[in-house]
This record gives sequence, C-alpha cells and structure tokens, in this order.
Amino acid sequence: MIYDVLSHLCALVGLAAFCYKLPELLRRRGDPALWALEIYFLCSGISFLIDLNWLRDDVSRLFGYPNLTTLLTQAAVVVLTAAQQVVLVHWSHPPERAAVLARRRVLAFSAALAVLVVLFFVVEPYRQTASAEGTLLSNMRDRDYAGYLLLYITVCAVGQVGAVRLSYRYARIARRTWLRAGMWTVTAGASLILLYCAIRYTQITGTQLGHDMSAWEPAYWLAGSVGALLQVFGWTVPSWGPALSGRLRGYRSYLRLRPLWWALYEAVPAIALEPPPRRPLDLLPPAGLDYRLHRRVIEILDGCHALGPHLPRGTERGSPADEARLLRSALDARAGAPADPPPSLPAAPPPPAEHRGGSGSSGGFAQEVAWLSEVARAFARLPAARPAASRAAAERTAAERAASEQAASERAAAPRGSDHS
Repeated sequence: MIYDVLSHLCALVGLAAFCYKLPELLRRRGDPALWALEIYFLCSGISFLIDLNWLRDDVSRLFGYPNLTTLLTQAAVVVLTAAQQVVLVHWSHPPERAAVLARRRVLAFSAALAVLVVLFFVVEPYRQTASAEGTLLSNMRDRDYAGYLLLYITVCAVGQVGAVRLSYRYARIARRTWLRAGMWTVTAGASLILLYCAIRYTQITGTQLGHDMSAWEPAYWLAGSVGALLQVFGWTVPSWGPALSGRLRGYRSYLRLRPLWWALYEAVPAIALEPPPRRPLDLLPPAGLDYRLHRRVIEILDGCHALGPHLPRGTERGSPADEARLLRSALDARAGAPADPPPSLPAAPPPPAEHRGGSGSSGGFAQEVAWLSEVARAFARLPAARPAASRAAAERTAAERAASEQAASERAAAPRGSDHS
C-alpha cells in the first residue's frame, strides 16, 4: 500500500515538474543545464510510472519480455543520475570547464548504461515475475543477477555521491535564499538515495549468504521514494518558492488588517468599494489577493480620514499602540458615546513619511502595510467598544451601510461603457 502510494506520488510529481519547467525551456533553448534538468524530471516521473503494478505487466507483454519494465526503470534512473550531474556541474563551474566535465560524465554514464542493458539480456534466470516491489528481491538469489544488480546500485551510488558533494558545495555559496534552500533539499534527497543504495547492498549480501532480507524492503522503497521527492522539490522550489512566499505574506497582511478594517467599515460603510463577504467567510483567501490587499489599505486610510473630525486636537501620533488608542477613541466619539480623554502619549516622533502614505511604489506600499498591520494588531488588543457606543454606532450606520451596498451594487451592475464614476 505504501509502495503504491509513494510510486504514484513520485510519478505525478516528476511529470508535473517536467511540465512546469517546459515553458521556461522553450524560452531558453540554449541553456544546457535547463535541458538536463528537464531530462531529470522526465526520467524521474517515467522511472516510477512505467513500473506501477497496474501498468508494468501490460508493458512487458507489449514487448514480449518478462520484467522489461525493470530495465526501463533502471535505465531511466541512470539517465536522470547523469542529468543531475550535468545540472550541478553547470551550476558549480565556469561554462568552459562545465562543458568538459559534463561531457565526461555523460560518456561515463552512457557506457555504464550500455553495459547494464547488455547484462540484462544475458543474465539468466531473470524471468521470475512478481510485484514491482518484489521482483528484484525474488531474483536476487541468483548469483549472476546479484552481480548485475550490484553494478546498477554502484552506478546510482556514484552518481548520488557526486550529487551530495556538488549540491552541498553549491548550497554553501548560493546567495538567493530559495536557491540555497533548494540545494540543501537536493543534498538531503541524495543522502536518502545513498541510504537506499546501502540497504540494497545489505540485501544482496544477506540474500547471497542465505538470509531472508524481505523485512528490509519497505525501508528500501521508502528511502528511494522520499529521496526522489526531496530532489524534485529542491530543483523546483527556487522557481515557485518566492511567488508562494509573497502570496503567503500578502494573505497574512490581509488577515492582520482585518480587525481594524472591520471596525472602520462598521463605522463608515462608504469606504468599501464592494460589500464584504459575511464573517467568517472573509477569512478565506480572496480572488485577486494583491488587489484586495491594496483596496483594504486604501479603505483603512479612507476610514481614518473620515474619523478626522473626531480625533482629539493637538495630539501627535506616535507608536502603533498610540495610533490604535486614538482610533478607538475616535470611533467611540463618532458613535456618540462620551470619548475617553486623549491618551497621554510619550514624546515619540510620528511615523516616518514613508510609513504613511508612501504607497506610490512597491517599497512604500510594503512599509504602509507593515505600519498598518502593527496598528491593527494593537487595535485588536484594545477593549471592545462600550455598549452605548455599540448601540449608537449600529443605529447611525445602518442607513449608511444600506446606501453604500446599494451604490456598490449599482456600480457592479453598470455597463462597462457607462459614465458612472
């Protein structure tokens, strides 16, 4: 069961990574490292796909040779091992030196693959069939096949030793955070595959000595499958990691601004361009997150501007906590409740100009979001509005909210070419 799940997952992940990087390959056809990386992904997916239990027997019958999928799988593993070496060589050496080293590695692995293919058809009795996870173990008792398998495992081990060495070296010199994380992950995956090779060495030796080594089989497949998944993850995460990280940061900021936005919206419904979803549905990531985050910031600033007449006069703004207390006082005053006396603020300078209203650039907007997030966090820690203020606010804003939602609905329903502003 675990073998089937991991094999399907590895096949899917490898082929998905191939498709993910394919558009980049079409744009950069002259990049040998990218070609090698795509070959790696394709062979990784195929090596698991073609040996799935529901597919392997049909493939073998199609070509008329028992267990042929085992050879195809092993050939794909040798090719992906060579491709991985080519990628790391090109990433770790100058172009001229990398081309020479990559050519040597390709020739060496090609020779090893040719020997394996010849031995596969020469060795007998490699015809005992079993499940994908049991075929190798069931034929391991034959000395000739054990020698063939030792050669195959050694080719894999040599390739993964090189992968560990080069990816570890590159991880230490990489400057980009996500690239460095990817290389450390590739190093971990290659280390697990080396464990996979060590387990197979142990099984071959134990079987030849007459011991039952079937108990080691789950650890063998687990180490190989998880190692392959880690390597595919490590090779792809530098591409999609930054985008995912940015989206998560945006969603986190969107949620952090939520308590302050709701308080301002309930006091001044007109700040919302569109009616918000009902709580707690507004906790879900919205479509067009970047746009929604910009709108939330703008609407908070509009709400603060609308509270201007209710802010205590002669009070300078300081820390986010001070700003939050001022907004709470202004909201209570707008609701008709007696306002608390202005908070006694420390002699702190107001927020820098780039923290307030600097949304004309990406850096200024990020600083604006960071500042408002701190204000919203401090605001959420304040006591809730007093009952008198809540009742007054509800009575005062009911009509405003209805009018605002009606206006928003009319804007949404208006024809694209209309002159509504």
